[in-house]
Amino acid sequence: MQRRRPSGENTGFDVVENLSIRATGIDHNATVEREHLVKLSKRMSKALRHDPDRVGLVLDPAGWTPVDALLAALRIERADLDAVVAGNDKQRFAVEPGTDGVLRIRANQGHSVPVDLGLPPATPPERLYHGTSASALESIRTTGLHRGGRHHVHLSADTETAHRVGARRAGRVVILTIDAAAMAADGHVFHRSTNGVWLTDAVPASYLLD
Repeated sequence: MQRRRPSGENTGFDVVENLSIRATGIDHNATVEREHLVKLSKRMSKALRHDPDRVGLVLDPAGWTPVDALLAALRIERADLDAVVAGNDKQRFAVEPGTDGVLRIRANQGHSVPVDLGLPPATPPERLYHGTSASALESIRTTGLHRGGRHHVHLSADTETAHRVGARRAGRVVILTIDAAAMAADGHVFHRSTNGVWLTDAVPASYLLD
């Protein structure tokens, strides 16, 4: 005779099934939250690096603006801003009190609008790295690396970071090695941003090692 399961009795399958449903829901919610924060990070980058006027934001000469001003300009919640700042793997943003005690925020680098980040010249490591797409390699080997619309060329201190940066571009990632020591010896000036990105005006092709 087949045993009937009393109403309300849980089997191991029931427990696993319920946990699976819950986990699926959690994973979905986490994915949605990540996508939301990525989109918000891009909006913040655009406002703080490239187009503050579009949202009515005013940056000081060093690129800072009050946190409350950014919240109002983008119509976002403080908790979301804090999540973006804390969770961004590239540490794109800095938040700190100003001399007046007002909490302020700025992008650490990558501006196309005029700002002076106040970064002193720094001695680079012997080698620096730049991640890019394979399709750009021929042009770079001919003309070197140029800052384009930004203030500087961005370089990484290790290949892992360079690969992560290069992966944002379409196609296969190629890691370029730069003879930073030779560049510095020849008078090229380097700066190091708060989040560890190395900055320089340009990298002539003759300093590319591979």
